[in-house]
Amino acid sequence: MKNLKWQKKGLIFNPGQHTLANNCHSFAQSPQALVFDDYVRIYFSTRLKEPDNMYRSHVSYVDFDIEMQTIIAVAKNSVIPLGELGCFDEHGIFPINPVQHDGRILAYTCGWSRRKSVSVETAIGFAESFDGGVTFQKKGLGPIMAASSHEPYLVGDAFVKFFEGKFHMWYMFGVTWKKFDTEAAPDRVYKIGHAVSDDAINWNRSSGHQVVPDHLHADESMALPTVFFHDKKYHMIFCFRESFDFRKNSGRSYRLGYAYSDDLVNWKRNDSLLGIDCSLDGWDSEMLCYPHVFKVREQVYLLYNGNKFGESGFGLAALDV
Repeated sequence: MKNLKWQKKGLIFNPGQHTLANNCHSFAQSPQALVFDDYVRIYFSTRLKEPDNMYRSHVSYVDFDIEMQTIIAVAKNSVIPLGELGCFDEHGIFPINPVQHDGRILAYTCGWSRRKSVSVETAIGFAESFDGGVTFQKKGLGPIMAASSHEPYLVGDAFVKFFEGKFHMWYMFGVTWKKFDTEAAPDRVYKIGHAVSDDAINWNRSSGHQVVPDHLHADESMALPTVFFHDKKYHMIFCFRESFDFRKNSGRSYRLGYAYSDDLVNWKRNDSLLGIDCSLDGWDSEMLCYPHVFKVREQVYLLYNGNKFGESGFGLAALDV
């Protein structure tokens, strides 16, 4: 395998410079693209502090011209509502993965709900847009994929593509909640799984099988897989980190990982081949996270967040070929 080479284009969207839907003012996390004929819509999750002093994540979007150089519109209204009282997505949706297939615009959401003994529970929801991706309508109030007997903790971060006659989903599933320090709250550890579907709703999943091997150690956490086909191979980019002391310790925070495959099932990991890392200074000097790969005409692009989990927005890199 040869190295991938990415040319960074810098920070392309700063949420603090725009008026966002739902009165949100900070964060533009997990940018994910929907490519139209003459523009690119990038969905992301932003945050709003509620009266209870807790944050909730809401979905918004920004439209760029097809050359990915100029912002032409920012969402003024809510893209998809949060869940009702007690629902799996009551306290946030982060991320949302848009999928175009056979003239339909589908979306897979990661719904967040707070718990008492641990901080959060997540599950995967399904929605569809009937107005060109301006808004999405949920398929029911509950998730289409949630914790199970083989994956009893978190499930989320779905990335879906139609390859070789089937829908393929790569997703995050939790393997444990663990107290790494007696004085700290429990932290979650999660890995990447795989599922397939004929109808995009009912999924046959890996049921606890980790498809990407650990690089750090068994307590490494991996999230937000994105998969693309290039140069006769399938490529996966994801983010990984230590599962404890990662929020303010740059050496333990998110970096981007890389794996490749010939069959979408068996993945070989080699992070050194990815060809992108933290900058020496600036908005992405301490952390790289929440990657998303998309293609405009013949150009392959990578969206990603930087320091503080995307508080200052997201950047863009272009694949050199």
